[in-house]
Amino acid sequence: MSQASLFIKYLQQKAAYIPETVFDKARDCLCDYLAVTEAGAAANKKRWAVFLDHASLGNTQVIGYDISTDSKTAALVNGFNAHSLELDDGQRFAMIHLGGSIISALLSAASENQIERKELLRGMIMGYEAACRLSISMQPSHKKLGFHTAGTCGTVGSAIAVAFALNMNFEQLKTVLTAALSSAAGLLEIQEQASELKPYNIGRAAMDGLIAAYMGMTDFVGSDDMLDGERGFLKIFSRKNNLKKLTEKTDYFEIERIYVKPFAACRHCHSAIEAALKVRGKIAAEDINRIEVQTYHLAVKGHDHTEIAGSASAKLSIPCSVAVALVLGKADVSSFDLSYIGRKDIKELTRKVKVVENEQFTKESPDKRISRVIIYDRKGNSTFCQVDYAKGDPENPMSRHEIIEKTYALANDQAKRIIDYVYRDRGGKL
Repeated sequence: MSQASLFIKYLQQKAAYIPETVFDKARDCLCDYLAVTEAGAAANKKRWAVFLDHASLGNTQVIGYDISTDSKTAALVNGFNAHSLELDDGQRFAMIHLGGSIISALLSAASENQIERKELLRGMIMGYEAACRLSISMQPSHKKLGFHTAGTCGTVGSAIAVAFALNMNFEQLKTVLTAALSSAAGLLEIQEQASELKPYNIGRAAMDGLIAAYMGMTDFVGSDDMLDGERGFLKIFSRKNNLKKLTEKTDYFEIERIYVKPFAACRHCHSAIEAALKVRGKIAAEDINRIEVQTYHLAVKGHDHTEIAGSASAKLSIPCSVAVALVLGKADVSSFDLSYIGRKDIKELTRKVKVVENEQFTKESPDKRISRVIIYDRKGNSTFCQVDYAKGDPENPMSRHEIIEKTYALANDQAKRIIDYVYRDRGGKL
């Protein structure tokens, strides 16, 4: 049996019994997604205006706007907005963001098909499972080659999510997987310099995943092994992979290992932000001579820059994130506004931060994403804090109460509507 067939069989077997606790986790992910997408939509509203004026009419809601468009456009825009504030969920083992692509595709599919709430949540769970397993089997090689997992594996996760929500059979899933793997794309270079288009990889993954899932409604036959064939996905997108990770049995679902973000920055910055907040005030900001952030290897490259080229660049920078946390005492959405990151004191403190690899922390990654923040004053005195599991990790999770608080903070007057929709299992439109 081909690797692709084994993967599909694994997913089908996993989907046969999903505990209620896992459905509860999916509800929390759905609530978090809707909150961050609502906030992203508010922040991006003016910038989407011309684009949406040219979009075709349809019955799929664009979250946060009084607009309904075709399902593919809605998936793109909702997926983009879900990731634009760097507040969406993810998983450190797979090094991937999940909700933005997977849930956006599912909500678009639900607008065009009769999908019961339980089936939508089931689709979420299996989409997270597929995307994470595929990514875990290739990491860290996949990222080191420059691929953005949320775009590549996110396309597959979105397609599989919709396919399971629509109860597709083995042959249909084979076609879906073939189409999704061929559509998978996303380069990390998109986040460099002053680029604000990193969320495009997530939105496109939602859109292309939806289209790939709908290919399962045809009777076109898929490739025998788009995964591990001579020119298959695993061969092209990684130099080293572990096929065992694709299908090995576990007593957990991958959605149970996601993180939820309390800070509006790249997840690689979170343990450093939390450590900085814990030592804040022990040395006055004006007395700081230098700051050293020790962390794992993959958090250094692409996240150690001190010259900040805008808000998106700031959210990817450990030095800027640490400076923001130390000066403002927070790292929420407003903290990365240009009015703050352009301040002289924050810019000067950012330049005093050096990010270095701690080889022991690298060895412990991805089981832990550790950061140690050491602050030195002008007299040579120092203070430090180390965070092994940042808030939101499965070992240090945000409770449902905290997720609901985050929803109220981000979605304002829409928060109650979101909470009712998610936790009272009310169907229909948001």
